[in-house]
Amino acid sequence: MTDAAIDLPLKGLRVLDFAQFLAGPVAALRLCDLGAEVIKIERPQGGDLCRAMVVNDQRLDGDSLVFHTFNRGKKSVAADLKNPDDLAAVRRLIQTADVMIHNFRPGVMERIGLGYADVSALNPRIVYGAVSGYGTNGPWRDKPGQDLLVQSLSGIGWLSGDADDGPVPTGYAALDVATAGNLVQGILACLLRRAVSNKGGLVEVDLLSAAIDMTFEQFTCFLNDKETQPVRHKSGNANPYQPAPYGIYKTVDGYLAFAMTPLAKVADLLGAPEIAAFGQEGAFSHLNEIKSLIAEIFEKRSTQHWLDLLEPAGIWCAPCLDWPGFVATEGFRALDPVQTIRSEQGTEAKTTACPIRIDGAMLKSGKGAPALGAHTDELIAEKV
Repeated sequence: MTDAAIDLPLKGLRVLDFAQFLAGPVAALRLCDLGAEVIKIERPQGGDLCRAMVVNDQRLDGDSLVFHTFNRGKKSVAADLKNPDDLAAVRRLIQTADVMIHNFRPGVMERIGLGYADVSALNPRIVYGAVSGYGTNGPWRDKPGQDLLVQSLSGIGWLSGDADDGPVPTGYAALDVATAGNLVQGILACLLRRAVSNKGGLVEVDLLSAAIDMTFEQFTCFLNDKETQPVRHKSGNANPYQPAPYGIYKTVDGYLAFAMTPLAKVADLLGAPEIAAFGQEGAFSHLNEIKSLIAEIFEKRSTQHWLDLLEPAGIWCAPCLDWPGFVATEGFRALDPVQTIRSEQGTEAKTTACPIRIDGAMLKSGKGAPALGAHTDELIAEKV
């Protein structure tokens, strides 16, 4: 079912998306998926910088396929915010909006005259969402708010990987996506409040706060452990605060993830009484010895052999799939998580669908991202 056949909850709301790259546009995308009209405000020359961020030379009608991934279904207005006439036209558009999102560095929108105080004076009902890398105060406020850099500064890289590895970042922009989710939650909360008070509000999120929030379980342990750096396990590390056998282990033909399981049960199933003996002294006391023993045993048989042995016994385990293996599974197909989008020129590409279901239906739309300035004349009375 497409979103056209669903009574979408945000239908009738207008969102102005001044953001570029990932966190801000992904938040605006989710609002778009839920029915809002989302209008990108872009520079006339080149537009959103992500239009040119081509990955593996994958393009859709000249723009980056990545750009289409998180700007699908939106509209585009081309406006130079340094041009007085264009800025006046954008101000008029702001007066018609319910939500506004930007991810300029702190102070930039204030200098332009589109800070929260300026915008709320124009439209007291607007919900104003601002994304930054490190918040609006402190010595890092003007640093580049880029996902990998924030992962590095926040210590996330030292949670993944084994003891002898260097820092290991995530293989995707985890903080951008998490920050986008935080922004959407804040915006929706303010929209609910507005329904009662008729006043908008300011929602501020940042990647560094998202990093701390995403690691709240481990960070809480750190804060209450004399702020001592967690020690990664020598092998199979998946969470430095989880005892053995928690981790990922190599098999003859792949890898197997092994979650929380009583060591006595592990010892019995694997025929390794020494694991149980170590466990009697504490799963943390001999963590690396226990995991080393498990690793030696797992390497002797196939992944499927261990799944056939462990799953019937109620052990939490799973094969470590690559993407070709993942998309071939029934679990993947059952979710139906892929949709086809079509550009304004009719070119098609596959991408992911919205992960939220409304009234039992998937939210899918075939609209790709807009061409730069495609809706300027439609949305602004005086051509900017």
